Amino acid sequence: MTDTLAAPRTKGPLVWMGMDQTELDNAYDQAVYAPNQPLVAARNAAANARAKTRLAAPQRLRYGASEIESVDVYRCKSDNAPINVYVHGGAWRNGRSADFAVLAEMIVNAGAHSVIVDFNNIDDVGGNLMTMAKQVRSAVAWVYNNAQQFGGDRDRLYVTGHSSGGHLAGTIVTCDWSRDFGLPKDVVKGGTLISGMYDLVPVRLSKRSKYVNFTDEIVEELSAIRHINRLNCPIVVAHGTQETPEFQRQARDFAAAVQAAGKPVKFIVAEGFNHFEIRETLASPYGLMGREVLQLMKLV
Repeated sequence: MTDTLAAPRTKGPLVWMGMDQTELDNAYDQAVYAPNQPLVAARNAAANARAKTRLAAPQRLRYGASEIESVDVYRCKSDNAPINVYVHGGAWRNGRSADFAVLAEMIVNAGAHSVIVDFNNIDDVGGNLMTMAKQVRSAVAWVYNNAQQFGGDRDRLYVTGHSSGGHLAGTIVTCDWSRDFGLPKDVVKGGTLISGMYDLVPVRLSKRSKYVNFTDEIVEELSAIRHINRLNCPIVVAHGTQETPEFQRQARDFAAAVQAAGKPVKFIVAEGFNHFEIRETLASPYGLMGREVLQLMKLV
């Protein structure tokens, strides 16, 4: 038997920036560019289990009407300590706050409180991304208003997000806090946005529209790049060199737009990391992104 080469794929009509539909779909599908995703997930699960044996059980506090609208608060030993709010990823479809205790340990050991947000996944809310954004914004507003319940300093509140959580964290740092919550515009003092999406136009054109009910309103309100005027804190924007071309471009273009607007931004290109590996670096004070979080919070 002789080996035969597969016939080259015929490129279809262009949909976005020189990409046809298949290429665009792949550019918003991490598994295509990170075949070791199951291995990294297994590593994270094991690390999360170990972290839970070392951490005290979190306080679970309600920020909304339903049970899932709660935050897990991992307290440090100090009162009036800074706060890091973490928004998890999972393609807007997966993940619960309990899966991310491993990221709380570094924050707690550095002398800050770690608050990990629980919220509905997209399939729970009929594809309505606005519901998810309102939940995570409401969680941050609740933390600001109730920080004294766990010894937090609301004037040192920072946000971190990865992947679809990076997108949601982008909607947090560009929230109109006065209009939506009656709060000061500088509720958030800094944000670390890792491997996120900041312009939903191409995402709407991709296969993610099969489970996200994109509307013009959602694309407008939840594309952080359209609301840089609302950004009132320094941010870190990062991507790995092994991520999809669209996730690299999204980060690059957003960071450039923030810089062009004259607002403080630090752009990180993580050499050799794919989409899932870069999140692992958040768990260590010596990891690439862990160090950036602690520097932004002025803890190192």
